[in-house]
Amino acid sequence: MKRKLGIYIHIPFCVRKCRYCGFYSKSCVDDGEHRKYVKTLIDDIESKGSELSGKYSVDTIFIGGGTPSVMDGPLTGEIVRALRRSFDVEDDAEITIETNPKTLDEEKLMEYREAGINRLSIGCQSLDDEVLGTLGRIHSADDFRETFALARRMGFDNINIDLMFAVPGHTMEKWDETLTEAIALRPEHISFYSLQIEEGTPFYDMFKKGEIEQVPDEIDRQMYHHAIARFREAGYEHYEISNCALPGRQCRHNLKYWSMEEYLGLGDGASSFIGGVRYANHPLREYHKNNFRDDTTEFVWTGLRKTVGVSFDEFRKRFGLEFWMVFEDCREELQEFFDSGRLIEENGRLRLSEEGMDVSNQIMSVFV
Repeated sequence: MKRKLGIYIHIPFCVRKCRYCGFYSKSCVDDGEHRKYVKTLIDDIESKGSELSGKYSVDTIFIGGGTPSVMDGPLTGEIVRALRRSFDVEDDAEITIETNPKTLDEEKLMEYREAGINRLSIGCQSLDDEVLGTLGRIHSADDFRETFALARRMGFDNINIDLMFAVPGHTMEKWDETLTEAIALRPEHISFYSLQIEEGTPFYDMFKKGEIEQVPDEIDRQMYHHAIARFREAGYEHYEISNCALPGRQCRHNLKYWSMEEYLGLGDGASSFIGGVRYANHPLREYHKNNFRDDTTEFVWTGLRKTVGVSFDEFRKRFGLEFWMVFEDCREELQEFFDSGRLIEENGRLRLSEEGMDVSNQIMSVFV
């Protein structure tokens, strides 16, 4: 029986890099460059397909970036069709593409539909034009509204929208207005992230020069918990630290990352996790191989991102040992989080409470 595999395709092109973006990408709208990249990508797809297709069936594909929708629709169609030729792609596979509202039109969406792309992720970030301007986005709130309506008319019934909070100058009032409108649109999935000012980004330089100020942590956390409350009231399930979905609409591909399932990354900067080996492209480097403590630690880190947490039974089946036998040395340091209710052990699971998500990095670091 074939094992399940997710495939991630990285498209590193954007119209313009946003001020906060720390991902591997570059400004490039040249069709010739896009075509050269896709040709190389398809060569890699065919090579990996000949190596892996007999062992795996593909149940999720995620085309990310960058801004994949900056490319012409037919180029994206070529990528998906190459994947179908080279791999055993399941009939009900979840196939996602990340998009920017300013780079979508009816023709492009039609090409996506014809290629079998059945899930859109739209980088909205905010429905306030002032906030979008601060972030350096190329689209306006109206661009997003029009794009979302067009996607619905074109038959897309599985749409994610990305939202960002704690942007310099952001207020709770602006955040709540964005939440209200976003919920009213009823996307199937909503990702919501706190702005992180990363070194090497324009925002970092602006912060160092004193041109912008970070939103205080207290306000950041208020925005986070307010969003969770609003989403729950509207019928969304908060299933991962920064993600919620309508029932049955969780992102199947991203759940692979958080559950340490196998996935293949293709394209510059893409990472893979296959057969217990993790590696990244450009440059190729192996992170670790069969390092038991590294694997168990990652299992905890990714598992605690999900609201259901880590299953002790699943840990035992995967690693052949009891959870607390492996992490016995962590118990004492974790006790304060148990006592405060931020970390909960119940029903054969270890999970973060909603308050625990505020200090998730602090808790997870104990397991390193």
